[in-house]
Amino acid sequence: MYEDGHSLGFLDHFPLNPGHTLVVPKKHYESMREMPPSAVGELFVSVAKVMRGVFKASKADGINIGQSNGAAASQDVFHVHVHIIPRYNHDSPGGLTFPQRKNSTLADRERMGALVKRAVQEENG
Repeated sequence: MYEDGHSLGFLDHFPLNPGHTLVVPKKHYESMREMPPSAVGELFVSVAKVMRGVFKASKADGINIGQSNGAAASQDVFHVHVHIIPRYNHDSPGGLTFPQRKNSTLADRERMGALVKRAVQEENG
């Protein structure tokens, strides 16, 4: 769905909402603590670009951006990844909790992936 010189973006297989996307650096870092500040900056430039596309494609009311470092912070995949999660006024009363994860089929991800990819291109020139 998204790729540049240093990062990849792809849809989560068990999204909190349709369009839930992960952005990861191509170079392996277990956590952000290991990344040089310049690599963190490059990653978050990509996150900002993808976030604009996810927001447009999903017609979200808001977006959560999440990143965890270490098991104590609920990291369960030990390669740096940033979650971009579309949010809707109705998905969590008061926005205090996250919605349940959903099953997504390959067809669901292909359809949403095409929408997000097109929107990323439109939003970022």
